[in-house]
Amino acid sequence: MKKLIFIISLGALVLTASQAFSQPPPPPLFPDKPQQTPIDGGLVLLAAAGGGYAIKKLRDRKKH
Repeated sequence: MKKLIFIISLGALVLTASQAFSQPPPPPLFPDKPQQTPIDGGLVLLAAAGGGYAIKKLRDRKKH
């Protein structure tokens, strides 16, 4: 078990170290405009999952 935890920790360290030494992102094309992040389907799915979980918890509360 200790060996498995060590291997997983070592793997996580190797994966994060490559991000730490990567190059910085390029400068924005238009510095006077703020950069906007697009909201794609992932955020919608996350909100739907949260709503479904809240409904389930409310229904379970009414059963007890």
